[in-house]
Amino acid sequence: MADERILVTGGTGCIGAWVVRKLVREGAPVTVLASHRRFDRLRLLLSPAELEQVDLLDGTLDDMAAVEAHARRSGVTRIIHLAALQFPFCAADPVAGARVNVEGTVAVFELVRRLGLERLVYASSAAVYGPKTMYAAVVGADAPLHPTSHYGVYKVANEQSAQVYWANSGISSIGLRPHSAYGPGRDQGVTSKPTAAMIAAAAGRPYQVNFSGGAQFQFAGDVADAFIAAARSRAEGAAVYSLGGPRITVGEIIAGIEAVEPAARGTITSEDRSLPFPEAFDGGPAERALGIGGYTPLEDGIRTTIETYRAALADGRLDGAWLDRVLGA
Repeated sequence: MADERILVTGGTGCIGAWVVRKLVREGAPVTVLASHRRFDRLRLLLSPAELEQVDLLDGTLDDMAAVEAHARRSGVTRIIHLAALQFPFCAADPVAGARVNVEGTVAVFELVRRLGLERLVYASSAAVYGPKTMYAAVVGADAPLHPTSHYGVYKVANEQSAQVYWANSGISSIGLRPHSAYGPGRDQGVTSKPTAAMIAAAAGRPYQVNFSGGAQFQFAGDVADAFIAAARSRAEGAAVYSLGGPRITVGEIIAGIEAVEPAARGTITSEDRSLPFPEAFDGGPAERALGIGGYTPLEDGIRTTIETYRAALADGRLDGAWLDRVLGA
């Protein structure tokens, strides 16, 4: 891996920032496509010295000529494509969602083709599936896709585009479908509320998670490990894997918060409302293909999250306005 340089699109998002942190800490050169120059998640996870090691490319997927030129100059050898508009933003503006999530992914496949790279790793989503009433308790790898949102449809389109690029251009790819990431950096999105509860505990504020029930809450660092492993895979074809892990209930998360931060006892609650999508996916195929597993224990993930945010609020990396926005104050 001595000549490796990974380009991360969406590297200022939650999973992207974790990918960058892990690559920097193992000494791997990394370039981040930073379209909005919002670096609060990178500053949350990396020290100033570590952040200086990151090659920040100020640009967007709309200007692929500039991205391609920079990638050639810097010697990019692998791409992890995480840039996307999340579920609520796609619902609010489907045209923008399609432009970023579908056009943007096709543009990155074209970049891979032009650079002569072997593969692309990209983020798909559990949103490719339909309501949980349509599936078994654990959704298998061959379960049918029935997206019920623009966001889910866009992700299916990307998975099918990957098949076309493999068939027509010989470009291999791996798409990963996380379920519900949590941890430092997860401050927006439908399933971000358990992390918001941890942030509230760090700040000494009450908070209500607006849903209950269970899901595969996956620590963001573990999800990043999966994307890095996929980027280094030598497998050919256009594979798509759901990420697994233990099913965890919101009640268990609240109990974990109280165990880590006893002062929060009784201040974190949840609404009696279940999420409509399946609660668990078979992660076995991904674990076998990518050699991943060993998921972060819930209490360790909660402790890391609370301690990270407490430190960031104390030293001014995050301020009251940010806190009010995340907690909906």
